[in-house]
Amino acid sequence: QHFTLIGSGMIWNIYFGIVALFFGFFASVSVALARLSDRWWIRKPAEWFVFVFRGSPLFIQFFLAYEAFVLLPKVGVDINLGFVEITAETRWLTRAWLGALIVLFLNTTAYASEIFFGALRAVPKGEIEAADAYGFTGWKKFRKIVFPTMLRLAWPSYTNEAIFLFQSTTLVFFSGFPAWQQRGDALYYANYFADKTFNPFLAYPIVAGYFILLVLLLIAIFGLVGRGLNRHLPKERRTRLRVKPQLIR
Repeated sequence: QHFTLIGSGMIWNIYFGIVALFFGFFASVSVALARLSDRWWIRKPAEWFVFVFRGSPLFIQFFLAYEAFVLLPKVGVDINLGFVEITAETRWLTRAWLGALIVLFLNTTAYASEIFFGALRAVPKGEIEAADAYGFTGWKKFRKIVFPTMLRLAWPSYTNEAIFLFQSTTLVFFSGFPAWQQRGDALYYANYFADKTFNPFLAYPIVAGYFILLVLLLIAIFGLVGRGLNRHLPKERRTRLRVKPQLIR
């Protein structure tokens, strides 16, 4: 019963992690590009966004977001488009499946954008000069040369960010966002069993075991993608993700 219910709660943790990671990937690349812009009105908002979300604790971000969403009217916000007026629902923002997801999305966007920003600055100038020599400009140069190299350089660090994001989904239980239909994440059920049995040494290790399996799966998936990104390099230059527990320091 412990394994079944806690495992069913992992579905929510996986949902939070996958959706936030998917949308956060594209948003973080956009923020990283904005930070490289010569226009201050594009660069400065991106820099402040990264500074705020990297400089404040994730739990505080959950708390402030929940309090801000609660202040919104439950019936919705009227938006006048000129030719038609629509009402945007706001009540779902106070639920974990959407409100907590937004916080995780913004947090991983800030952290991943810093990774991609460093990778963009580390793209060899020789590759960019070669692209210019072949007549690549604008979007074509970014898609063919800059983006693949940036992704290859950033992938090991981005793998760590993905692992951190999935582990951070456990904070949703403490964030104040109510569970949908009283169906919470893995920590929700672990806390339920610990309160009922007065034995935290059974439920919480099960949660840890599930997350260890999830991390191993992430390492395997990201390792396959990393090998695909480095397939054109000589074997001695390919970076590989390996799990090596440090038994002796």
